[in-house]
Parts: sequence; structure tokens; C-alpha cells
Amino acid sequence: MDLQGFLQHQPADDADTQALGRCLRAMVEAGLDQLPLPGSGRTLERFQRLAEVGGHDLGLCKLYEGHTDALAIIQQLGGSPTPASTWGMWAAEPPQARVHVSAQGQRVALNGRKAWCSGAAVLSHALLTAWDEQDRQQLVAVALDQPGVRVTDQGWQAVGMGATGSVEVLFEGADAQAIGNPGDYLQRPGFWQGGIGIAACWYGAAQSIAERLRRHCAQREEPHALAHLGAVDCALHAAAEVLRASALTIDAAPVEDAELLARRARAVVEHAAEQVIQHVGHALGAVPYCRDRQFARLIADLPVFLRQSHAERDLAALGQKIISGTWTL
Repeated sequence: MDLQGFLQHQPADDADTQALGRCLRAMVEAGLDQLPLPGSGRTLERFQRLAEVGGHDLGLCKLYEGHTDALAIIQQLGGSPTPASTWGMWAAEPPQARVHVSAQGQRVALNGRKAWCSGAAVLSHALLTAWDEQDRQQLVAVALDQPGVRVTDQGWQAVGMGATGSVEVLFEGADAQAIGNPGDYLQRPGFWQGGIGIAACWYGAAQSIAERLRRHCAQREEPHALAHLGAVDCALHAAAEVLRASALTIDAAPVEDAELLARRARAVVEHAAEQVIQHVGHALGAVPYCRDRQFARLIADLPVFLRQSHAERDLAALGQKIISGTWTL
């Protein structure tokens, strides 16, 4: 069964972390997590699969994207993931929640608190950033079913994306394996390539929300709704073109620094998604918010997921990178 066929048989209205965990495990068992690696010549296919899951359920997409990102990172850094496992990719670094690595070498011990750990209660493993004794960032892989790992119920009060269960996790002497060398997580080409994959998730959800407006306009001719549909089409067309072009650029130069590419792509797709939310809401009114459960979840989840962007801070970083450049056609 292909991914689209699998998703058609999955409920899109179950806002339960355990249900999302079961669904992700079923996807792993069916081999639907084996996506082309970024830069492999099939990057667009990777983005398309992420968008498909995003259009179905953003909570599931958050876990799926993290899992497939972790698999890609482990392979890029020369490791091999545990078979039949489900992975989280936890790289948030708020100042009040840091994990520290003690000892050197491949096997290390973890101590500290990690925040924003999506799916912590339902995953088997996690790939996370920690800090060694020289204050260098080190990527580590850890099995979550061991005494030194405690999944809390703290740090997550969200309604949107609530089913991801992105809670805080405590590590107390947990056994882990170092992946790559210190600094590899941010320095590898795949870091910014993966950031564009997040934008593909946003795009999939925005496209699914927009489909409600397209169906509405196909059933009845309303000038204002058609105008909103035209605006939605412009936004989604621009976002899709940027994602396609980004995939081609990555495949043509897989080891090149993709920061500028990623910052532009994420900004364009974020803006498009926000435009879709606004135009669809204005065109359709309260009905889909109140009577279409999948729509209601997507419209609640997407603004939260979009905040994985840092808004004006990211735009300022983009502006800094292009301050001495030019725009040509």
C-alpha cells in the first residue's frame, strides 16, 4: 500500500497521542517511513510525502517528519537506526532545559531536562542535541524505555498540535550513543535541507484547508468566494513553485550550504499558509470550523506548527544574508 492509500484508511479526527503513536508504528511496519534522502535526486518526492501527511493530520505529520528526519540524519552521519523503531528528533535548546553528556567516546551518559519532546510518550527512541564537557553540541541517540529516562507531563498546554504531546523529558544517567562528532548536527548540509521539509508539511496542511474552498466554489458561484479562491491559488502556486525549485537546487548541489535557500522557502510557504488561513476563513465562515472535524483540527494545528518559524527574527536573518545581493530575473 502506498502512503496515500494508507492515509485514506486512517481517521483524521483522533486528537490522541497514543493513536498517533500507533499510526506511526503502522507506517514504519509498512515501510512508509523510507523516504528518499535529501540531495539523493528525489528530494521533491520526499517533500511530497511530507506534504501528504501534513494535509491529512498535522499531529501525525509532526511525529512522521521528526521520525524521518532522524533516520536521514543518522544515515548522513554514518550511523544505522535500530530496526522497527520510531524516532523523535529533539533539538530545541531553551536556556532552562539542557541535556549534558558525561564521558567521551561512542557510549555516553545523559543528564538534564529536554523541552519540546514531541511524541515522547509513544516513541521508542530519540535523536537529541546535548552538550559535552567542553560546551560543544553533540548529537546522541537514546532508547526511551530505560530507567534513566522519565517522560513528564510538563511543558505542553497547547490546544493546537495538542496530540503531539510535546512534553519535557528528564534524563538521569541514561545510556546513549554519540552520533557523529560535536557540531555535526548544525554543520552538515542536511540541516537546512531538513528545514525546507518542515515547510513542505506546512504546505500540505494549507493545501488541504484550501481544498474546502475549492469544493465550495465548485458547488455554487459566489463572486467573493471566487475572489478568495483566486488569492489562495496565487499563494499556493508560489509556495509550490518555491518548494519544487528548492528540491531541484538541493539535488543539483547536495553538499552546498542551503541556508539562504531554506530561509527563502520557509518564508514564502509560511506567508502562503497564513494567507490561506485568512482567505478560507473569510470565504467559508464558521461552518467548517464547527462541522468539519478534520478542518477544525488543521485550522487549529497549523498556526501552532507555523511557529516553528521565528517570524520577523527569521526574516531579519534572511535580510542580513541578502543585504549586498541583487534580484534578477
